[in-house]
Amino acid sequence: MDDFPRSAHDPVDRPARQPAPRDGQDRDLLHHDAGDPRYAHLDPRDPVHGGARGTPAHTAVHEASRRHCRDLQEAVGRLHRDHADRLARWGARLAAVLPGGGRLLAAGNGGSAAQAQHLTAELVGRYRQERPAYSAVSLHAETSSVTAIGNDYGFEQVYARQVAAHGRPGDVLLLLSTSGRSTNLIAAAATARSAGVRVWALTGPAPNPLADAAHEALCVDAGSTATVQEVHLVAVHLLCECFDAAVEAAAPEAAPTRFVSGLWRVS
Repeated sequence: MDDFPRSAHDPVDRPARQPAPRDGQDRDLLHHDAGDPRYAHLDPRDPVHGGARGTPAHTAVHEASRRHCRDLQEAVGRLHRDHADRLARWGARLAAVLPGGGRLLAAGNGGSAAQAQHLTAELVGRYRQERPAYSAVSLHAETSSVTAIGNDYGFEQVYARQVAAHGRPGDVLLLLSTSGRSTNLIAAAATARSAGVRVWALTGPAPNPLADAAHEALCVDAGSTATVQEVHLVAVHLLCECFDAAVEAAAPEAAPTRFVSGLWRVS
């Protein structure tokens, strides 16, 4: 019995809490057997749970999964076949620009903004192994600038204005867009070219306006936005691989670097 009187708002007749499923129990609803009593409450026609094995709903769920993986595998194969040399050139170009004090600017919208920030984090931090930090800025992450510029000049200028402020001749601007039609990225490309900044684009299928606005474009040939975005992540990692390999190849063997108290120094 409680020491305090029950409030009129206290719940009564609360249903008993069901125990959490143990590991491996009730986890994989896509692979349950229709005769298993643990799954008797599921409607085999329910596409959310996939239905019982062998039902049309179960087959549709698995077919969607296989189709997505097949499309992704084919798109990654085309990336390697058609664009490996381009990514190697881009990595070598960054290896010439960034160690000399140049900068990579990157931008995108939505999921492509996250991809841009992923790339800059790999350069400022590290990708696989210890190396110096390099200047790389993801423009969407400058939230006060983005909101101020958007408020005063319009959303189309949120990246172009930052490129005008931060871009210097010889720097690189990488723009990511699954559609290749984002007007704020196209405006940024035009501003960058006027400032002597090299413009690269990662886009979906060609032709598209952003690819036309860039100096070079890697256009992913895929039928869905999700697959394009997944291949962009692979391209980002390949660019990091090529960059690190080019930096290591260019480093003079007689003057190795070492990390001392937050600074990279020549030994």
